[in-house]
Amino acid sequence: MNTILIIEDDTEINRMLSALLGKHGYATVSAYSGTEGVLVHGGNIDLVLLDLMLPGRGGEEIIGELKAKHNVPVIVLSAVWDVNKKVDLFALGADDYVTKPFHNEELLARIAARLRNAGDQGKAPKCVAFRDIEIDRSNFTAKCAGRQMELSRHEFELLSLLVENSHRTCTKSMIYDHVWDDENSADDNTLNVHISKLRKKLKECHPGTEYIETVWGIGYRLKREKES
Repeated sequence: MNTILIIEDDTEINRMLSALLGKHGYATVSAYSGTEGVLVHGGNIDLVLLDLMLPGRGGEEIIGELKAKHNVPVIVLSAVWDVNKKVDLFALGADDYVTKPFHNEELLARIAARLRNAGDQGKAPKCVAFRDIEIDRSNFTAKCAGRQMELSRHEFELLSLLVENSHRTCTKSMIYDHVWDDENSADDNTLNVHISKLRKKLKECHPGTEYIETVWGIGYRLKREKES
C-alpha cells in the first residue's frame, strides 16, 4: 500500500483528501504547515500532495527540502492558474500541478501516474490488458481480438493510458499531459481526431464492439462489457 503525505492547512480539505485516498486504497499522513510537513516526511512516504499557501513556511519554500530529504513525487495543489508560476514550481522540483478546484478522478489518475512513473509500486508492467485489448510496452505493440494494430506513437500512448487506467475516467488534462507531454501542445480537436482513429482501428479488429466511451465535459474511459 502506498502512503501519501498531505500537506494542507485547511482542515476540511485535508480531511476530504484523506477520506478520498483511503477509499481508493492509499494510506495517508496529514500535516498542516510547511514545517510539520518536512518533519513528518520520510522513507515511509511514497508521494506528497502539497498546498502552496501554508502558514509559516510556504509550499514553494519547502519543495527542495522535501526532495532532498526523501525524493518522491510532489504534486502541487493550488488555485493559481499562472503559467509562469507553474514553470517556477517545476524548476523547484515539483513533479505535477493540479489546479483547485479539481475533479477527484483527475487527482487520482495523476497520483497513480506519478507513482507508476516513479516506480514506487514496483516496475510498471510491460504488458497490460483490458477485455481483448493487449498492450506490450516492451516492443510498443498493441493487439485487439488477437489482431495486430498499426498505431502512431500518440495513438499507442493514448490507448496505453486508457488501458492502464481502465478503472477510471481519463480527463482531457491528464491525456494532454501524458500523451502530448504538455496540455498546451494539443487541443480538443487533436484529441477528438485521435480518439476517432482509435475507435475505427479497434472496430476493424473487432467489428460491432465499442471500446471507448466519452464522459462529456471530462474526458474518456474504456467501456466495460455489459454483465449478463
